Amino acid sequence: MTAAENVCYTLINVPMDSEPPSEISLKNDLEKGDVKLKTEALKKVIIMILNGEKLPGLLMTIIRFVLPLQDHTIKKLLLVFWEIVPKTTPDGRLLQEMILVCDAYRKDLQHPNEFIRGSTLRFLCKLKEAELLEPLMPAIRACLEHRHSYVRRNAVLAIYTIYRNFEHLIPDAPELIHDFLVNEKDASCKRNAFMMLIHADQDRALDYLSTCIDQVQTFGDILQLVIVELIYKVCHANPSERARFIRCIYNLLQSSSPAVKYEAAGTLVTLSSAPTAIKAAAQCYIDLIIKESDNNVKLIVLDRLIELKEHPSHERVLQDLVMDILRVLTTPDLEVRKKTLQLALDLVSSRNVEELVIVLKKEVIKTNNVTEHEDTDKYRQLLVRTLHSCSVRFPDMAANVIPVLMEFLSDNNEAAAADVLEFVREAIQRFDNLRPLIVEKMLEVFHAIKSVKIYRGALWILGEYCSTKEDIQSVMTEVRRSLGEIPIVESEIKKEAGELKPEEEVSVGPAQKLVTEMGTYATQSALSSSRPAKKEEDRPPLRGFLLDGDFFVAASLATTLTKIALRYVSLVQEKKKQNSFIAEAMLLMATILHLGKSSLPKKPITDDDVDRISLCLKVLSECSPLMNDIFNKECRQSLSHMLSAKLEEEKLSQKKESEKRNVTVQPDDPISFMQLTAKNEMSSKEDQFQLSLLAAMGNTQRKEAADPLASKLNKVTQLTGFSDPVYAEAYVHVNQYDIVLDVLVVNQTSDTLQNCTLELATLGDLKLVEKPSPLTLAPHDFANIKANVKVASTENGIIFGNIVYDVSGAASDRNCVVLSDIHIDIMDYIQPASCTDAEFRQMWAEFEWENKVTVNTNIIDLNEYLQHILKSTNMKCLTPEKALSGYCGFMAANLYARSIFGEDALANVSIEKPIHLGPEAPVTGHIRIRAKSQGMALSLGDKINLSQKKTSL
Repeated sequence: MTAAENVCYTLINVPMDSEPPSEISLKNDLEKGDVKLKTEALKKVIIMILNGEKLPGLLMTIIRFVLPLQDHTIKKLLLVFWEIVPKTTPDGRLLQEMILVCDAYRKDLQHPNEFIRGSTLRFLCKLKEAELLEPLMPAIRACLEHRHSYVRRNAVLAIYTIYRNFEHLIPDAPELIHDFLVNEKDASCKRNAFMMLIHADQDRALDYLSTCIDQVQTFGDILQLVIVELIYKVCHANPSERARFIRCIYNLLQSSSPAVKYEAAGTLVTLSSAPTAIKAAAQCYIDLIIKESDNNVKLIVLDRLIELKEHPSHERVLQDLVMDILRVLTTPDLEVRKKTLQLALDLVSSRNVEELVIVLKKEVIKTNNVTEHEDTDKYRQLLVRTLHSCSVRFPDMAANVIPVLMEFLSDNNEAAAADVLEFVREAIQRFDNLRPLIVEKMLEVFHAIKSVKIYRGALWILGEYCSTKEDIQSVMTEVRRSLGEIPIVESEIKKEAGELKPEEEVSVGPAQKLVTEMGTYATQSALSSSRPAKKEEDRPPLRGFLLDGDFFVAASLATTLTKIALRYVSLVQEKKKQNSFIAEAMLLMATILHLGKSSLPKKPITDDDVDRISLCLKVLSECSPLMNDIFNKECRQSLSHMLSAKLEEEKLSQKKESEKRNVTVQPDDPISFMQLTAKNEMSSKEDQFQLSLLAAMGNTQRKEAADPLASKLNKVTQLTGFSDPVYAEAYVHVNQYDIVLDVLVVNQTSDTLQNCTLELATLGDLKLVEKPSPLTLAPHDFANIKANVKVASTENGIIFGNIVYDVSGAASDRNCVVLSDIHIDIMDYIQPASCTDAEFRQMWAEFEWENKVTVNTNIIDLNEYLQHILKSTNMKCLTPEKALSGYCGFMAANLYARSIFGEDALANVSIEKPIHLGPEAPVTGHIRIRAKSQGMALSLGDKINLSQKKTSL
């Protein structure tokens, strides 16, 4: 076994650029130097031994000149030195010199200074030679009665490790420690002693716990944690013990330590599924979330609550605690609030929905006009969406919610207002009884709407759902009020002539491209957020939008006016009133057209908007029944189709979710009764403590593919050729942020290869953790070398390098074999994820890196190509199945994925089937990828380029 493979407890960072000192100079420093020089020399000796040097000549020098020194730093360094130095001869016998060392440590164990005693005891835990430990046993036992807790604490640890490794040296250790535990007062000593009894003699540990089970709350938190672990293990192995200890766990839920409460709640849930136990654990979790200031702790505990909810029988208990869960909303962190609202929404039922809505309404009002926190707008959006979901699931609530939310249509935050508008549109279509209320509230807030996008939506809703003569008149009044004095051009020219101030103007941002529902691009100009100039402040809102060149709202207005005019004609029989109303609507459209063609707006009207307004004028001038049907019936039908499709999709996803949670039991499955299960079978159940420890160490067992051999062989990369003197191949294992390279090196020559070193370098966001140690390979021998690489971000990385070695007896320079590159695949970090359309568009607009990939494939079916891309990129298709169904020669779809580092990747697939080239023609088109980082966009593009050329099997 080489020095590099020995068990090492102490890791020391070594600067690689320093020149290694010679053995003679070190010997000189250790013999003749002062304390400072000896300290430095000892450090160098330790580093050299760690690097594989033997240095046997220095052993006696250190025993003679360094071991007698009383300096604390030197004593600490000597402990490290004795830990790593070879203590046996090549045939496995103990070195004679170690007897002297053993005597020195016996003196240290009786030293008056408690630090020296304690650190020596810690060192003895690492010794693996029974011959060295045997003479020290009386001194170690004596340390259990030392006045200082530091010494006693470490004495317990030393006794435990010696008992575990060499039981014959101290066969009465459990009895000794049990007696020590009964009389001990210090919390850390008691904890160590109790820990030892758990692992060495569980029955004694249980006996001790039984004697003091009523005083458990008075113990220190470190001891309480160990007690929780013991109870978990005992009840896990022997369920009949539950009744004996479950009361103790209940008591520990009231502990002053958050860690103990958390562990006790987790243990209680695994030991009992009684509603009272689940309620107590959930209540404990909620208290922890509210009282802990660290957001990470809040998120972890929230996850535990969500896990509880996944169990169907526990869900009913948690439903009664919804109001307590909502107390977590006092946390300012957005991620915590998001999870809390989602959990509350999953648990809400008809019994508590009213209380939930009251709390959410209060929260919404609290966020009003509060801008000190940057996440307030996003939080308001979350609240609006939660209220939206509540109203859809419980229609009775909609009447309470709508008046509060309608106030937000005039909000400065466009995102929250857009969510409210979407909710109002769905509510007005679904709940006929609420239409008068919604129209009334909409007319109230209409003049205060500040965002052009919200204005367009509000116009559409008013145009579609105003059904009485009075409402139609009110809409026309509001539109006139919002448009100001007409004709616009003449009034503006008069105003300009009256007060000309050319230096004040509103800047218009550059046009930006946005993706539409179909995946095509639409151009939208962004108005700058600076306040309008003084002369424009008194402008009515709609007039302001038009003068700023936003004529899309004019097209929307024309459609609204046409709808209400056609409806007015059907409601009012008087011809004069009919004509007067239609004329007024046509006048408004004509004056807007005139304004668009004049030089007054910042940007002239687009041809599309001119066509739409002209069409509306033509419809109003003719008033044909067909147009009446199209404007007043078919628009609403298309909305109703869209909402029903959306509802169907939601129901489908909920059904899938509930199917996941319902554990299906086959008719012939065996039933396991806890009381009848043998002890050895019980131990096969997963141990939570062991699982959490493995997860922390990154050793969680991931499910391999159906054929584990095939999945492993897929990841083996050949690094050198079969004819090279050294053959090498690597198995690449990716475990989240770490990549482990297991390199097999084979000496194919008849010579011994000395100092055979694997030298690696990385390209991309990869970092080599440590340099692999050199090896000596016998003729035709082989060895495995492991190398760790840390990953910092999602992009394709390359690991390259070479193997260098010396041939024994050869006078030439070092030999070198260059290795093939190892490409780290981006797919190991990307996972499918989902987001809403609004979030997708927002990210699409924000991300600056775009990679456009041209489709170059031999697949001839559009849907097949999309599925192939989804499979090869690990992305999820956000476009619903209904939108992709059918066949029309082209397809547009949005894809989304998230990396384990939290980076988002968006893609828009826009493909078509060139019909003129025949049925066998391959798919053509483009895939646009957007990401925040350049590496992600390029790597994903490369992946698509590589995979789309493969034949579809």
